[in-house]
Amino acid sequence: MSYKKIEEYNPQVMEQLKGSYRGIIEAIGEDPARDGLLKTPERMAKAMQFLTQGYKLDAREILNSAKFEESYSEMVLVKNIELYSMCEHHLLPFFGKAHIAYIPNGHITGLSKLARVVDVFARRLQVQERMTHEILDAIQDTLQPLGVGVVIEAQHLCMMMRGVQKQNSATTTSAFSGQFLKNETRSEFLRLIAADLS
Repeated sequence: MSYKKIEEYNPQVMEQLKGSYRGIIEAIGEDPARDGLLKTPERMAKAMQFLTQGYKLDAREILNSAKFEESYSEMVLVKNIELYSMCEHHLLPFFGKAHIAYIPNGHITGLSKLARVVDVFARRLQVQERMTHEILDAIQDTLQPLGVGVVIEAQHLCMMMRGVQKQNSATTTSAFSGQFLKNETRSEFLRLIAADLS
């Protein structure tokens, strides 16, 4: 499967999803046979498979595909990694950015692989808190660095479009391991990303 785009959709899953979306359209009082909605169940079936393709991807395999021996032992930081995910409670999107840092311990990985790891976990039904730790655990387990820091800031449409309807709210989560549990290292990381947090 392509990382960027699903080239082939599972026919059985497509039919099941199309039937489900057709039923939802009918249940809310619309006509799935009218012109504007005729192809909506198929479009939604494709969209849902794309938005949840992370279940078919392995973060550790991605990191190992570009794992290199390197003596560099200072902080490696990738900021402002865009993420788009689906809240598992309401199936509404949440979106934002992730900041990831690690301190190598004999191995580094390709910088783009860190962004791909974010997508692996974002392209699933998620909660932001769990996703933050899943990203950290994948990097820690695979690269065995001296420490990992992950900060995610996101806006949740389940808060913005429904419920409390607070359009300007943002949620920040963080997870740290190893050297990042020390105040000095964690503070350096947070200082480096401070300008990018709203």
